Amino acid sequence: MFVFTVLSAVIAFGTAYSVLYGTYLDTSNPLISHLPHPLSHSHYFANKSNPLNVYLIKNAWGWTSGLFLFLWVTSPSQKRTVRRILKWAVATGVWVLFTMQLVGPSVTDRIVIASGGACMVKLPSGDFNTIPAEACFAGSAVGPMSHPHLFTQISQISSDWSALPRLGRGHDVSGHIFLLTMSTLFLSNQLRHSQNLASWSLIHRVAIFANVLLICIWILGSYTTSVYFHAPLEKLTGYCEFFLVKVVHLYLSYIVVGLLGFGLTLLV
Repeated sequence: MFVFTVLSAVIAFGTAYSVLYGTYLDTSNPLISHLPHPLSHSHYFANKSNPLNVYLIKNAWGWTSGLFLFLWVTSPSQKRTVRRILKWAVATGVWVLFTMQLVGPSVTDRIVIASGGACMVKLPSGDFNTIPAEACFAGSAVGPMSHPHLFTQISQISSDWSALPRLGRGHDVSGHIFLLTMSTLFLSNQLRHSQNLASWSLIHRVAIFANVLLICIWILGSYTTSVYFHAPLEKLTGYCEFFLVKVVHLYLSYIVVGLLGFGLTLLV
């Protein structure tokens, strides 16, 4: 509860600060989303190339998964339950569903399109050409040579030119806020299993310290995202999206555990 309160307060404060001082970049605006943040030269964390963003936040679930497994492996045998692994597996599945394109567009991309977004490619002139959404979901560059039917109305463009299209204009749910919220609260929940142990082994102490440190880093990442990126409503929906995922995660966990238990009863 303490971590949840701190995280919520940090996101709320960062979002309020971004509105009051105009520090956020509207990432759903195709005219500016691809540009460096206006404050990137004077504010360290406004630069998208900072190490916190490049090496940690962009790989947040990988770091979260690695340190959770470190915590689980170093726990006493009575704490290394299959249920904890299943919760992590279900959370990983939900993360894939919401953020990655495996079977069609991700949930986040579907929200962009459903809210009036479009797939656009920036032309050499600086103008934007709207193309079918499938081009963005394909994840490959488009151009007159590879996709001539998309550029029939555009002249004065080199035949060998190509660019990667991007979604824009719609409601771009803050994936960073969503993922950092899920990662922070997942790790804090898993640390509860170590609280009532009589003693900790040295290696388990290291695992606990590493998990606490990562939680602090994710809270810092939530703050920097709240201050510098996404419109306020996009950060709010990214935060609220976690609670929708929590409900899905809860029901899927019960279903998976129930099916596993039923399968074991058939084997004995």
